[in-house]
Amino acid sequence: MVTHGSPQLIVVGAGAAGLYAAICAARDGAGVALVSATPLAESSSYWAQGGLAAAISAQDSPEQHLADTVKAGRDAVRESAARALASEAGAAVEDLARLGVSFDADRSGRLALGLEGGHSVRRIVHAGGASTGRRIVRQLSAVVAQQPLIDVVEDRRVTALLTHDGRCTGVVLDGGQTLVAPATVLATGGSAALWARTTNPPGATGGGLLLAHQAGAELADLEMMQFHPTALVGDNGVSGLLVTEAIRGEGARLLDADGERFVDELAPRDEVARAIFRKLTLTGAESVDLDMRDVEPALFPTVVTALRQAGLDPQRELIPVAPAAHYMMGGIATDLDARSSLPGLMAIGECSCTGLHGANRLASNSLSECFVFGARAASAAIEEPPLEQAAPALAPGAPAPAAAPVLTLASREALWRHAGIERSADGLRLLLDDPHPLARLVAEAALTRTETRGAHVRSDFPDLDRALDHRHVVLAPGRKPQFELWT
Repeated sequence: MVTHGSPQLIVVGAGAAGLYAAICAARDGAGVALVSATPLAESSSYWAQGGLAAAISAQDSPEQHLADTVKAGRDAVRESAARALASEAGAAVEDLARLGVSFDADRSGRLALGLEGGHSVRRIVHAGGASTGRRIVRQLSAVVAQQPLIDVVEDRRVTALLTHDGRCTGVVLDGGQTLVAPATVLATGGSAALWARTTNPPGATGGGLLLAHQAGAELADLEMMQFHPTALVGDNGVSGLLVTEAIRGEGARLLDADGERFVDELAPRDEVARAIFRKLTLTGAESVDLDMRDVEPALFPTVVTALRQAGLDPQRELIPVAPAAHYMMGGIATDLDARSSLPGLMAIGECSCTGLHGANRLASNSLSECFVFGARAASAAIEEPPLEQAAPALAPGAPAPAAAPVLTLASREALWRHAGIERSADGLRLLLDDPHPLARLVAEAALTRTETRGAHVRSDFPDLDRALDHRHVVLAPGRKPQFELWT
């Protein structure tokens, strides 16, 4: 456990965001306790196929990156958060390179930049093609292991957050052990595995969101689940395998049953996912076809290998795909320095909600978000005042930490059916009685937003409501959901 006295901050989660925040804080001299439910380099970030979006070419600029982010987000993006990302992503790429991450380069030695949906220019930085998440997490894990100010607590789960006098003071681990610190940073990942059809590993069920909410923190935008357009449809456990959007950036096409294109493959994700969903609804088919026969396999060795292991040869045959739950744009509501509404508690990565993604995440902004806001969280955590006194491990009379809710197949199927690509009040109201608390919170948020915007499509409210531009559904414990204007 912690060998340097009480840490200045506790980081929960060892994906890209958590690892980087821990490294940034340690470089500034702070002691860090890094809690990971798995051994290092086995987080969800490890499987991320996308890259980092950063305006680093002569043909690009932070202002252009900002404009693309705002456009993709359907007038729901918090512009200050998007500006921070666009301005600071380039420096994050440079820092990762200094930390030993080897990014893909072209023949002249310059970074090789990819193109993905919603981007007006090539700005996606990769490491090992579609192995970016694997390369980054592996390298950052190695850096963490060598950092004397970071104590790694592996194979342990956080079961509750400690609170005292209205602030978060640390965490309770499984088994009842506690860690206390002035700042706790949640980097626990997303929630897309709550849905029956998903690209995410089984553990991505929003545990961090529930920990924060149970401790009194606000959540926001839970109705905004992004559905990735091109997830494999198949048997033998391969259904949901992500086929990265970068493949469409290199010329892959989406075809209907007649072999005809029916959508601009590089439109923002909400448009492409919705077009596929409607094509499938109209025809009754389970999938459309992704034609990547003209794409150079060497550009995407990880994807090509996975498809071949699934019995598909992308050089010779069409790949059956359909949308799947992929990325939760909502999460623990934070400011631009990752602070939640509960003093002492911060959140970064997919479990957080700065408003950056609005109603539709621009492809590959999420990995950049991990590093931009991970660095900001580290700086803010170091500035947290020391605890005035040793906070009690558990406040007198406090209830024992609640057991983690069991996620059943019935709840997952209900979310897919009633809070999927299209939803309505009738189905959402059924979710209000679901056994899983996060399913109920998703339903509350989706019922509150009586419009169609980006990833949130209400069949009973098909139009955009301009009165809700830049307004976010915020859920505070013990209070009805309400809209807040974020700028």
